[in-house]
Amino acid sequence: MSAIIDTDMTDRRPLGRGDAKTLILSALGGALEFYDFVIFAYFAKTLGHLFFPPGTSDWVAQLQAFSIFAVGYLARPLGGMVMAHFGDRVGRKRMFTLSVFLMAVPTLCIGFLPTYATIGVLAPVLLTLLRVVQGIAIGGEVPGAWVFVAEHVPRHRVGLACASLSSGLTFGILIGSLVAAAMSARMSEAAMLDHGWRIAFLLGGVFGFFAVYLRRWLSETPVFARMRERKELTTELPAWVVLRDHLPGVALSMVVTWVLTAAIVVVILMTPTLMQTAFHVEPARAFTGGSLAAFSLCVGCVLGGLLVDWQGKARAMLVASVGLAASTYALYLDLRSGGTHLLALYSLAGLFAGVAGIVPSVLVAAFPPAIRFSGISLSYNVAYAICGAATPVLVGYLAKTAGGLGPAHYVGLVALVGVASSLYMMRKGQGVASG
Repeated sequence: MSAIIDTDMTDRRPLGRGDAKTLILSALGGALEFYDFVIFAYFAKTLGHLFFPPGTSDWVAQLQAFSIFAVGYLARPLGGMVMAHFGDRVGRKRMFTLSVFLMAVPTLCIGFLPTYATIGVLAPVLLTLLRVVQGIAIGGEVPGAWVFVAEHVPRHRVGLACASLSSGLTFGILIGSLVAAAMSARMSEAAMLDHGWRIAFLLGGVFGFFAVYLRRWLSETPVFARMRERKELTTELPAWVVLRDHLPGVALSMVVTWVLTAAIVVVILMTPTLMQTAFHVEPARAFTGGSLAAFSLCVGCVLGGLLVDWQGKARAMLVASVGLAASTYALYLDLRSGGTHLLALYSLAGLFAGVAGIVPSVLVAAFPPAIRFSGISLSYNVAYAICGAATPVLVGYLAKTAGGLGPAHYVGLVALVGVASSLYMMRKGQGVASG
């Protein structure tokens, strides 16, 4: 498994103004695109009642909506592999811009979509198709974004670069949470069902097109430009090279991606809704907690990246995995006993969900530059398709078991996988250097 971060292994320069501009524009564009992808989760309960037959119970409606939410994850490998192929062949920047455009269009369309009461069964069908297009877009966005920023910065700052991008992506979750919280506080349930939910998606469409505009100011990565100049680009199918020569890197990348899905999908995206349906927390308080957790996640991602550059990705992964399990159990135990410390404990769980800022460094280091986009895209998107699609449905069911602790049990199990991956990297001598 290659640990190459850049073709120039002697690059130890400090971060410059150009690097900062790239990181800021990439993170901001990613935040706006990720808002489009995750806003669906915050309105799952509302969408469940609007796009399925009337009279459906809250729990069944939520499960149906989470199922459509999960479809977006199943579509990720298709978009990821196509964009990664051209990203490794023609350039990172073009695919980086295309992905955000493909996200903006379906998000805007969802905002105008007729409901079940208007067009019947066609409503959930169209909603599912638009969710598939969103999945295709995000499948190219996330791996491409990590590769893009990692190849722009000095080797010893890859951890911070990837983490800042992840923080930007998760800032999109915070925006979604704040929008949901504000709308829940200011609008009645009837108004939300009538038109409120549309505002959130129409706003996302506007965000997406603004992100397209921002990416006009970005330049191709120095690593790709150097490979193109030296004629080092692979002439073989990049995905085939990944599977033929880099299976250990694929396996490790898929395992740590599973940890990331548990942190993001369960702790951040699903918990605000589960608070309401499983623990009967008021919507406004649940969304406030979700907003605090999302903000803590942004901070946790950056701290995770700094820890990677300081102590190495294996040790950083170990700390975050243990903290994720402990904080999630503390949160759900508190919810079961009445939620007295909900806001503080949810913020803590969000901080340790910052493992999402550590995982990209593991993925970037697993593949050499010529097939890096394809390697990350294949590993990350296939793992996310499997885990991300199964998790909402499985955890939605588990929320009714073990006295409400089912989701915490799931996160705890996956966190153990994170610990195992940390020990594996240490054994392979990857526990100190970030590269």
